[in-house]
Amino acid sequence: MFLIRHGQSEFNAVFSVTRVDPGIRDPALTQEGMRQARAAGEELRARRARGEVDIRRLIASPYTRAIQTVTLIADVLDVPVTIDPIVRERAAFMCDIGASPADLAQRFPRFRFDHLDDPWWHDHVGTGIPESEDALAVRGAAFRAAMAREPDYPHIAVVTHWGFIRCLTGHTPANGEIVRLPAAS
Repeated sequence: MFLIRHGQSEFNAVFSVTRVDPGIRDPALTQEGMRQARAAGEELRARRARGEVDIRRLIASPYTRAIQTVTLIADVLDVPVTIDPIVRERAAFMCDIGASPADLAQRFPRFRFDHLDDPWWHDHVGTGIPESEDALAVRGAAFRAAMAREPDYPHIAVVTHWGFIRCLTGHTPANGEIVRLPAAS
């Protein structure tokens, strides 16, 4: 399985310079983020052509930046996409407030969102409490256990986020980076 961090978002572009939350809710990709997403798709296609990988389906977080990234990758690979909130970001900033399933369905009619709760994200603004590292670890373990049962595990790529990839691998990926997730033992 492969984990792909979404391309650079409007939040990432500001936060990487200021280290201050710019207050952008569910940000979109920047032009650089779109370039990174297309490059990730092209890299996976090149690896497939060399016989190194055979991605047959994609899973993506419901955040706008992840949906835009997975759309660009799916267009390159021509594979189906499933939206799954379990691979969402650890909620700590304004960018981690998502959009309603109805709004997502209107903006991205290509995908299904009717299985999502509203809200599907951790409501850290409403509660004043960010999602804990322990809660993230539990979510990551549940994801790994569910994926271990998938017969096509090696053929799945997941478009997700910095915190979720860090939770699963200990690695802190750059935007658009592809990280291999070995099968759980």
